[in-house]
Amino acid sequence: MDDNTAPTVPATPDLTARGARLLQQIPIEVTVSVGRARPLVQDLLNLSESAILRLDRRIDDPVEIYVGDKLIARGELQEMEGADAGQLAVRLTEVVGDARDLG
Repeated sequence: MDDNTAPTVPATPDLTARGARLLQQIPIEVTVSVGRARPLVQDLLNLSESAILRLDRRIDDPVEIYVGDKLIARGELQEMEGADAGQLAVRLTEVVGDARDLG
């Protein structure tokens, strides 16, 4: 063993469980996609305040929820009530495939 190399400690179930609990406490960014647009470059360059950019979705279509580029769920947009009135939120309607494996 090199003098500059720290000895390795084998993972034990206790250390593994502790590490998993610590990882679960880390905040993660989630992206909610309401749709996509494909304007021409010329149209994009001419955008101004009050312009409307048409999306490929309808107002009542489900939104998609991503972690990175991985789709994890779908849901519907909602407005919070009470102390959080006016805050935009998403009510999950479907958890997609492997997203359950994230927990």
